[in-house]
Amino acid sequence: MLQLKRVESKQEWSAFIDLPWKIYQGDAHWVPPLKIAVRDLLDVSKNPFFKHAFMLPVLAYRGEEVVGRIVGVIDENHNRFHEEKTAFFGFFEAVNDQKVANLLLDEVAGWARSKGMTTLRGPMNPSTNHECGLLVDGFQDPPQVMMTYNPTYYPALLEAWGLSKSKDLLAYNISHTAKFSERLLAQAEKLRKSARITFRPVNMSKFEEEIETILEIYNDAWEKNWGFVPMDPEEFRHMAKDMKMVVDPELLLIVEVAGKPAAFALGLPDVNQVFRKIPDGKLLPFGLPKLLWNLKGPGRRATINRCRILTLGIKKAFREYGIGPLLYAEYYKRGPARGYLTGEASWILEDNRAMNKALVHMCGERTKVYRIYDRTISA
Repeated sequence: MLQLKRVESKQEWSAFIDLPWKIYQGDAHWVPPLKIAVRDLLDVSKNPFFKHAFMLPVLAYRGEEVVGRIVGVIDENHNRFHEEKTAFFGFFEAVNDQKVANLLLDEVAGWARSKGMTTLRGPMNPSTNHECGLLVDGFQDPPQVMMTYNPTYYPALLEAWGLSKSKDLLAYNISHTAKFSERLLAQAEKLRKSARITFRPVNMSKFEEEIETILEIYNDAWEKNWGFVPMDPEEFRHMAKDMKMVVDPELLLIVEVAGKPAAFALGLPDVNQVFRKIPDGKLLPFGLPKLLWNLKGPGRRATINRCRILTLGIKKAFREYGIGPLLYAEYYKRGPARGYLTGEASWILEDNRAMNKALVHMCGERTKVYRIYDRTISA
């Protein structure tokens, strides 16, 4: 018999965090997360995201066996910014049983409806500023850092419940062997010199100051694009602090035009390649030495050979300079020099025609598709 329990106790949280090890047993492409990172992400006392959002974490049991989990999320910042009444679901994991999926989704939908929400959207873990989307194409390769992965049967479970596509998010792979357009590189170099555009890696000895510069660019750059929710300064700094340990300064670039900060780009080494070496997701007793050896120590070069370009932010006053393609050209030069043989540009909205066209011109190969689903839940 199936039943649901709201996650409250320490034991229930442990069961929630441990479930993926059952779902993905034997899956060669799944990357086990660090359990402490999942716990911290969902800790309402530590994560400033929950100063403007609240959640409903739920477990599904068949007898004494945990067979599914889900989290419902209502982000007041999102609804205020987009003038919506949208609830999100995320952290969805379930055995291949439609009854389990229906029970979990019904619970979150009913909770969201009781809070006045009219749309259920997801997966978001827990927002578009974190991992999001359901993998629907490209199961042949492990996910890169901060990208999702799921069994092939998940889309069928969600769609049978009544969810339908809202938006697809695309991932492109650019290899160091790609024949980058010499014309494009020449144009980029000419533009860089004529506009006095310079690229510099972030100064790790002044990391807090650099983050303030990036935050200024970020606040100016972003607009009301689909799914985007601006992070408040505390949330931004919290995420930057979490990333500090894994940042490669050569992949976190600040762009200056005539000496003035104009843009930034964030790329991260694919630390999932390190996490795969910690199969139980535990830092102690053996996980931490493996993490440090392969992330900061002698094992890094042999372990991490790819990176992900997460985001570009360009101030409105500098958008006519064509800085976006210039940044990708810069990564094309810097990446292989740092040992990254491939770079993933992700995620890109399917209807962002300019960026999708640019990536194709830069020899990007579309490798994965992630889907965000919607369902109307109003009475």
